[in-house]
Amino acid sequence: METLTFHLEEFDGPLDVLLYLVSKNKMNIYDIPILELIDQYTSLINGLQENRMEVASEFIEMAARLVQMKSFLLLPRSEEAERMKEELTGQLIEYSACKEVARQLGEQAASHCSFVRPPMELEQDNTYRLTHEAGLLAQAMELLLGRGKRRKAAPSQQSFEPLVTAPFVSVASRVVHVLRSIVTGRVASLRGLFNRGGSRSQTVATFLAVLELIRAGRIEIDDQETLTVRRGRMKKQES
Repeated sequence: METLTFHLEEFDGPLDVLLYLVSKNKMNIYDIPILELIDQYTSLINGLQENRMEVASEFIEMAARLVQMKSFLLLPRSEEAERMKEELTGQLIEYSACKEVARQLGEQAASHCSFVRPPMELEQDNTYRLTHEAGLLAQAMELLLGRGKRRKAAPSQQSFEPLVTAPFVSVASRVVHVLRSIVTGRVASLRGLFNRGGSRSQTVATFLAVLELIRAGRIEIDDQETLTVRRGRMKKQES
């Protein structure tokens, strides 16, 4: 086999070098004499390492991989050697197809002509053609200058009445209500304690009452939101 000498800068990576060796020696890419290819590549990398310490690590890594593959190929009936050979052959076939596609795209790009011209300068007509009343224009000018008068209407008494006259519901009263509702059987679930028609204060107080009763161990809630009263706890506190 002919000894090849070239510069690594001419190739994009170790696969590019291997593909060049296959093409130069007229090997069948689908049935590569893998031992001959390995010897060519490893001898090249070993020679470069002696004279150039800055050889790219990816080329050295491929050399180590090929040496490992060669050691498996020397063994009789090595499944690992066949697997590594098929993997390398597939990578070379795929890389060769990608290079061919890149070459065709490059030829198409080279034969494609693009004609461009500087952008045209458009003439803008900034004339304002609408008509308005003089008072409206004066008001707009005052607003732009920050001199517009902001008219803020004073709040009416009716707007405060819902806030002032709203009934206040204490948490203590809702605690009694919750316990009485559960004991008498009028309410069996957590949802039954809350009425859609109730006020916001009543809803909040009921929720806080439930939390307080749970914390004190007076009631329990299961996964189905069923409420139960702990009888032993109540008797102990009452005594």
